[in-house]
Amino acid sequence: MNDYKEKILKICNETSKNTLMETLQIDYVDVGEDFLLAKMPVTPKVHQPDGVLHGGAMVALAESVGSAASYIFLDASSYFVRGIEISANHVKSVKDGFVFAKAVIVHKGRTTQLWEIKITNEADELVSLCKLTTIALPRT
Repeated sequence: MNDYKEKILKICNETSKNTLMETLQIDYVDVGEDFLLAKMPVTPKVHQPDGVLHGGAMVALAESVGSAASYIFLDASSYFVRGIEISANHVKSVKDGFVFAKAVIVHKGRTTQLWEIKITNEADELVSLCKLTTIALPRT
């Protein structure tokens, strides 16, 4: 992995300290020109009562990786990013292992950005398909 990728991933992981991302054990693992990839362990801590991954944990993972992607692909010194809408379609259950969330930009406007986040299991099967809209607001 080149130095630029390592630097971006290090920043993403360091800014997750003492946040929900640390609680969920989200780890940013890869970045490219138009995507950010994170992984999260599936343990009883993120299960719903019947022993499968809670949909809310998946939505938190999706919003985390999409918001982090917005942050790294925009001028963070001039703008701050907020999620303004998220939707998720859960299509498969997961009981253990890891899930991976890959955020890819669909639309990069001056103010709003649209992200597609696919959450997959370790067999690369689709678990959830999410859409996140973010807004970039000028720092004052």
